[in-house]
Amino acid sequence: MAEAERMYISYNNIHKLCQKVAKHILARNERPDIIIAITGGGMIPARIIRSFLKVKGQKNIPIQAIGLSLYEDLGLKNSVETIGKEVIRTQWLDFGALNQHFDSLIGKKILIVDEVDDTRTTLHYAVSELEKEVVEQQNLLNRTNEDTVFSIFVLHNKDKPKKAELPDSMINSGRYIAAQTVSDMWLCYPWDAEDIEEHTELAKAQGND
Repeated sequence: MAEAERMYISYNNIHKLCQKVAKHILARNERPDIIIAITGGGMIPARIIRSFLKVKGQKNIPIQAIGLSLYEDLGLKNSVETIGKEVIRTQWLDFGALNQHFDSLIGKKILIVDEVDDTRTTLHYAVSELEKEVVEQQNLLNRTNEDTVFSIFVLHNKDKPKKAELPDSMINSGRYIAAQTVSDMWLCYPWDAEDIEEHTELAKAQGND
Protein backbone atom coordinates (compact mmCIF):
# COMPACT_ATOMS: atom_id res chain seq x y z
CA MET A 1 0.00 0.00 0.00
CA ALA A 2 1.36 3.38 -0.92
CA GLU A 3 2.38 5.67 1.92
CA ALA A 4 -0.18 8.27 0.81
CA GLU A 5 -2.94 5.76 1.59
CA ARG A 6 -1.91 5.53 5.23
CA MET A 7 -3.06 7.84 7.97
CA TYR A 8 -0.88 8.11 11.06
CA ILE A 9 -2.50 9.14 14.34
CA SER A 10 -0.52 10.28 17.37
CA TYR A 11 -1.36 9.77 21.03
CA ASN A 12 -1.75 13.54 21.34
CA ASN A 13 -4.34 13.52 18.57
CA ILE A 14 -6.29 10.70 20.22
CA HIS A 15 -6.18 12.55 23.54
CA LYS A 16 -7.68 15.66 21.93
CA LEU A 17 -10.36 13.70 20.08
CA CYS A 18 -11.45 12.01 23.32
CA GLN A 19 -11.55 15.36 25.10
CA LYS A 20 -13.71 16.89 22.35
CA VAL A 21 -16.19 14.01 22.39
CA ALA A 22 -16.38 13.96 26.19
CA LYS A 23 -17.37 17.64 26.21
CA HIS A 24 -20.06 16.83 23.64
CA ILE A 25 -21.41 13.96 25.76
CA LEU A 26 -21.50 16.03 28.94
CA ALA A 27 -23.18 18.93 27.14
CA ARG A 28 -25.96 16.54 26.10
CA ASN A 29 -26.30 15.32 29.70
CA GLU A 30 -25.49 11.78 28.56
CA ARG A 31 -22.65 10.86 30.90
CA PRO A 32 -22.56 7.05 30.84
CA ASP A 33 -22.99 4.82 33.86
CA ILE A 34 -20.58 2.31 32.34
CA ILE A 35 -18.09 2.24 29.49
CA ILE A 36 -17.69 -0.97 27.50
CA ALA A 37 -14.44 -1.10 25.53
CA ILE A 38 -14.00 -3.45 22.59
CA THR A 39 -10.52 -4.93 22.88
CA GLY A 40 -7.87 -4.12 21.85
CA GLY A 41 -8.42 -0.83 19.91
CA GLY A 42 -11.12 0.44 22.25
CA MET A 43 -9.14 0.11 25.46
CA ILE A 44 -6.98 3.22 25.28
CA PRO A 45 -9.64 5.67 24.04
CA ALA A 46 -12.05 4.25 26.66
CA ARG A 47 -9.57 5.00 29.45
CA ILE A 48 -8.79 8.47 28.11
CA ILE A 49 -12.40 9.54 27.62
CA ARG A 50 -13.27 8.36 31.13
CA SER A 51 -10.87 10.98 32.51
CA PHE A 52 -12.68 13.73 30.62
CA LEU A 53 -16.08 12.43 31.72
CA LYS A 54 -15.27 12.91 35.39
CA VAL A 55 -17.78 14.98 37.32
CA LYS A 56 -16.93 16.40 40.72
CA GLY A 57 -18.63 14.48 43.49
CA GLN A 58 -19.39 11.44 41.32
CA LYS A 59 -17.54 8.15 41.17
CA ASN A 60 -15.33 7.16 38.27
CA ILE A 61 -17.20 5.41 35.50
CA PRO A 62 -16.44 1.66 35.53
CA ILE A 63 -14.89 0.21 32.38
CA GLN A 64 -15.64 -3.30 31.17
CA ALA A 65 -13.98 -4.99 28.19
CA ILE A 66 -15.44 -7.32 25.60
CA GLY A 67 -13.27 -9.16 23.12
CA LEU A 68 -14.59 -9.79 19.60
CA SER A 69 -12.78 -11.29 16.61
CA LEU A 70 -13.87 -11.50 12.98
CA TYR A 71 -13.42 -14.65 10.93
CA GLU A 72 -14.70 -15.79 7.57
CA ASP A 73 -17.91 -17.71 8.07
CA LEU A 74 -16.86 -21.25 8.96
CA GLY A 75 -20.23 -22.31 10.31
CA LEU A 76 -19.14 -21.85 13.92
CA LYS A 77 -21.23 -20.62 16.82
CA ASN A 78 -22.40 -16.97 17.01
CA SER A 79 -22.11 -16.35 13.27
CA VAL A 80 -23.72 -13.26 11.80
CA GLU A 81 -25.14 -14.94 8.70
CA THR A 82 -26.69 -11.86 7.15
CA ILE A 83 -23.32 -10.27 6.58
CA GLY A 84 -21.33 -13.36 5.62
CA LYS A 85 -18.87 -12.94 8.44
CA GLU A 86 -18.44 -14.49 11.84
CA VAL A 87 -17.88 -12.69 15.07
CA ILE A 88 -16.31 -14.75 17.83
CA ARG A 89 -16.49 -13.72 21.47
CA THR A 90 -13.07 -13.97 23.08
CA GLN A 91 -14.05 -12.04 26.24
CA TRP A 92 -17.36 -10.91 27.66
CA LEU A 93 -18.78 -8.90 30.53
CA ASP A 94 -17.71 -9.72 34.07
CA PHE A 95 -21.04 -9.50 35.84
CA GLY A 96 -19.36 -10.19 39.19
CA ALA A 97 -17.37 -6.98 38.84
CA LEU A 98 -20.43 -5.12 37.56
CA ASN A 99 -22.37 -6.06 40.67
CA GLN A 100 -19.86 -4.10 42.75
CA HIS A 101 -21.17 -0.95 41.08
CA PHE A 102 -24.82 -1.73 40.32
CA ASP A 103 -27.14 -4.68 40.06
CA SER A 104 -27.38 -4.96 36.25
CA LEU A 105 -27.21 -3.07 32.96
CA ILE A 106 -30.95 -2.40 33.10
CA GLY A 107 -31.86 1.27 32.98
CA LYS A 108 -28.28 2.43 32.53
CA LYS A 109 -26.51 4.66 30.02
CA ILE A 110 -23.90 2.49 28.33
CA LEU A 111 -21.11 3.82 26.10
CA ILE A 112 -19.48 1.30 23.74
CA VAL A 113 -16.00 2.37 22.62
CA ASP A 114 -13.83 1.20 19.72
CA GLU A 115 -11.08 2.84 17.69
CA VAL A 116 -12.56 2.54 14.19
CA ASP A 117 -15.87 1.86 12.46
CA ASP A 118 -14.70 0.04 9.35
CA THR A 119 -17.28 -2.45 8.05
CA ARG A 120 -19.47 -1.97 11.18
CA THR A 121 -19.64 -5.74 11.66
CA THR A 122 -18.11 -5.73 15.14
CA LEU A 123 -20.14 -2.79 16.39
CA HIS A 124 -23.34 -4.37 15.07
CA TYR A 125 -22.58 -7.58 16.91
CA ALA A 126 -21.65 -5.80 20.14
CA VAL A 127 -24.85 -3.74 20.24
CA SER A 128 -27.05 -6.69 19.29
CA GLU A 129 -25.60 -9.02 21.89
CA LEU A 130 -25.59 -6.44 24.67
CA GLU A 131 -29.23 -5.61 23.93
CA LYS A 132 -30.02 -9.33 24.21
CA GLU A 133 -28.24 -9.45 27.58
CA VAL A 134 -30.38 -6.57 28.86
CA VAL A 135 -33.64 -8.14 27.65
CA GLU A 136 -32.73 -11.41 29.39
CA GLN A 137 -32.01 -9.54 32.62
CA GLN A 138 -35.24 -7.55 32.33
CA ASN A 139 -37.32 -10.70 31.90
CA LEU A 140 -35.49 -12.44 34.73
CA LEU A 141 -35.91 -9.54 37.16
CA ASN A 142 -39.35 -8.44 35.92
CA ARG A 143 -38.05 -4.94 35.05
CA THR A 144 -39.28 -4.68 31.47
CA ASN A 145 -40.48 -1.08 31.89
CA GLU A 146 -36.96 0.40 32.33
CA ASP A 147 -35.11 1.87 29.37
CA THR A 148 -31.45 1.08 28.78
CA VAL A 149 -29.64 3.53 26.52
CA PHE A 150 -26.71 2.42 24.34
CA SER A 151 -24.32 4.87 22.69
CA ILE A 152 -21.21 4.35 20.57
CA PHE A 153 -17.98 6.34 20.43
CA VAL A 154 -15.32 5.64 17.82
CA LEU A 155 -12.24 7.69 17.05
CA HIS A 156 -12.66 7.24 13.31
CA ASN A 157 -15.50 6.30 10.99
CA LYS A 158 -14.42 5.17 7.53
CA ASP A 159 -16.55 6.70 4.79
CA LYS A 160 -17.41 3.49 2.98
CA PRO A 161 -20.33 1.09 2.49
CA LYS A 162 -21.00 -0.87 5.67
CA LYS A 163 -21.71 -4.59 5.91
CA ALA A 164 -23.96 -4.21 8.94
CA GLU A 165 -26.27 -1.61 10.41
CA LEU A 166 -26.81 0.01 13.78
CA PRO A 167 -30.27 0.75 15.23
CA ASP A 168 -31.98 3.74 13.64
CA SER A 169 -32.86 4.95 17.14
CA MET A 170 -29.13 5.22 17.92
CA ILE A 171 -28.16 6.96 14.68
CA ASN A 172 -31.10 9.37 14.59
CA SER A 173 -30.71 10.43 18.22
CA GLY A 174 -27.02 11.30 17.91
CA ARG A 175 -25.91 8.42 20.09
CA TYR A 176 -23.46 7.25 17.44
CA ILE A 177 -20.44 9.52 17.80
CA ALA A 178 -17.40 9.41 15.51
CA ALA A 179 -14.73 11.93 16.44
CA GLN A 180 -13.62 12.02 12.79
CA THR A 181 -14.91 10.62 9.52
CA VAL A 182 -12.09 9.72 7.16
CA SER A 183 -11.73 8.17 3.72
CA ASP A 184 -11.22 4.42 3.34
CA MET A 185 -7.50 4.21 4.06
CA TRP A 186 -5.19 2.27 6.36
CA LEU A 187 -5.27 3.84 9.82
CA CYS A 188 -2.03 3.57 11.78
CA TYR A 189 -2.62 3.87 15.51
CA PRO A 190 0.25 4.59 17.91
CA TRP A 191 -0.25 1.44 19.98
CA ASP A 192 0.68 -0.61 16.90
CA ALA A 193 3.85 1.37 16.15
CA GLU A 194 7.28 -0.27 16.43
CA ASP A 195 9.04 3.09 16.46
CA ILE A 196 6.79 5.54 18.31
CA GLU A 197 9.00 8.56 17.60
CA GLU A 198 8.96 7.92 13.85
CA HIS A 199 5.23 7.28 14.02
CA THR A 200 4.64 10.56 15.84
CA GLU A 201 6.66 12.49 13.27
CA LEU A 202 4.64 10.93 10.44
CA ALA A 203 1.42 11.87 12.26
CA LYS A 204 2.63 15.45 12.71
CA ALA A 205 3.50 15.69 9.03
CA GLN A 206 -0.12 14.81 8.23
CA GLY A 207 -1.50 17.24 10.80
CA ASN A 208 -2.58 14.49 13.19
CA ASP A 209 -0.65 15.61 16.25
